[in-house]
Amino acid sequence: MQPAATGRDPDRIFRKGNPLNHNPGVLENWYQIVEGCRRKDPACQKRLYERFHPFALKTVFRYIYLYEEALEATNDGFVKFFTSIDRFASPTETGTERLLAGWIRRIMINTSIDLLRKKMLLPEIGGIPDHIWNMVDSNADAEQLLRHKELILLIKKLPPVYRIVFNMQVIDGYTHTAIARALSIPVNTSKSHLSRARALLKGYLARKEFNQPFKSEKSYDASSGQ
Repeated sequence: MQPAATGRDPDRIFRKGNPLNHNPGVLENWYQIVEGCRRKDPACQKRLYERFHPFALKTVFRYIYLYEEALEATNDGFVKFFTSIDRFASPTETGTERLLAGWIRRIMINTSIDLLRKKMLLPEIGGIPDHIWNMVDSNADAEQLLRHKELILLIKKLPPVYRIVFNMQVIDGYTHTAIARALSIPVNTSKSHLSRARALLKGYLARKEFNQPFKSEKSYDASSGQ
């Protein structure tokens, strides 16, 4: 059984506006789904939420490893998405789904960072629930999902600030200038955190290859990032 969702109630996202009568193909056309979301059509909002929720939650899990906190950030991210959807630009019907994925990913990353900052880099206890890896995400095939799981479990071992910088720079493609702005740190500090994160991951991989236990970063001070 999956843990109960916490934070914002997802159903509240779909209670604004009036349902429309849809042709059979409308809820499979992402350009039209976005237009429906702009009109606050609950059916379109629900279709988009259900399609991108696994992708969004897995994005958040690269930053936050507490299940309930990750759910909170994901649902808050969708609330921000739907309230700001008029700013989403999709010039043509071609490529709308890909553009949506990129926009949702940025919102989820920013929402995760806001939550981490608000809660002072949450102390994390426990692992990621197994059912998360079984969530359907049409953006990846089975081999990609396996590599994703292995990578996430290794990144989880990094101290929070190192992990955030590694995720933003290496996986999500942010520049050090953008990272520094988002985290309110100097650019050189972002570069230093990335260098340290890479070194730690190399150590983790070496110990994994030789079946040696991982060492914890007990000397890490979350408040100073050192």
